[in-house]
Amino acid sequence: MTLQLGIIMDPIESIKIHKDSSFAMLLAAQKKGWRIHYMQPCDLYLNNSRVYGHRQLLKVQDDKHHWFDLQDPGEIELGSLDVILMRKDPPLDLEYIYTTYLLELAEQQGALVINKPSSLRDANEKLFITRFPQCCTDMLVTRSRQRLRAFIQQQNDVILKPLNGMGGTSIFRVTPDDPNLSVILETMTQHDSTTVMAQKYIPEITHGDKRILMIDGEAVPYALARLPAPGETRGNLAAGGTGIGMPLTEREKWICRQVGPTLKKMGLVFVGLDVIGDYLTEINVTSPTCIRELDKQFNLDIGMQLMQSIETIRQ
Repeated sequence: MTLQLGIIMDPIESIKIHKDSSFAMLLAAQKKGWRIHYMQPCDLYLNNSRVYGHRQLLKVQDDKHHWFDLQDPGEIELGSLDVILMRKDPPLDLEYIYTTYLLELAEQQGALVINKPSSLRDANEKLFITRFPQCCTDMLVTRSRQRLRAFIQQQNDVILKPLNGMGGTSIFRVTPDDPNLSVILETMTQHDSTTVMAQKYIPEITHGDKRILMIDGEAVPYALARLPAPGETRGNLAAGGTGIGMPLTEREKWICRQVGPTLKKMGLVFVGLDVIGDYLTEINVTSPTCIRELDKQFNLDIGMQLMQSIETIRQ
């Protein structure tokens, strides 16, 4: 089956192909003979009731010196595409929200959009875990410094994170006697005007912050344990962590079974679960990564698995 596939992503010339999951998807789509239309969010527009994009045809090759070619620029009606992959990285700011509105119209006009635009808006990558309290450690979400300070006093060791970050940015580990606690709380909450999440510190982070990839509600059977660099709390690869693949534990399989049906129902076809120890800590729905690392370590082709799942969903 030859499909017309659109991809909306960050500038392709700036990606690092050895670890870019969008690139793995593009390689798989091209291998299937699909026609790939490359766009950035700024290329989308609405003309009367129809959604269009200024696209370029894209060819890719797994060569770190020359990994893409673009040709034949022109306009395309997004509803005429079979599939659109929304792979723009966070932050999920107003421009991102506006893009999901346009993609929702394209969805209504005939395209299968992955992940579903309305669910990208609904599933905040930090707050979404609260739908699965049985999988989570103790947490508090608030903009109040007073409540945060009380939670830190109660739990003794806490991770603070913004609700709209990625790659481990602006994450703090704090204790009640931290001499910088006041300024950290002031900075993160912007003096009680910005909501943040506090989670009880999970000591098992020393064994890795595990990324589990989900395709249409089903787990890839291996996780990438992202081990923090020396002196670091964060395991994120973008923060210097090291990725080591390992089979899913029984507890991780249980977490996937708890979350999977909701993901499938919401049209969240490609998702990354973050698990530390026994606990689900985040659900990444915008542009989850780690395909390339798991493919390499276990001789997988997760991008192809996703493309085959897309074919099934379209039927």
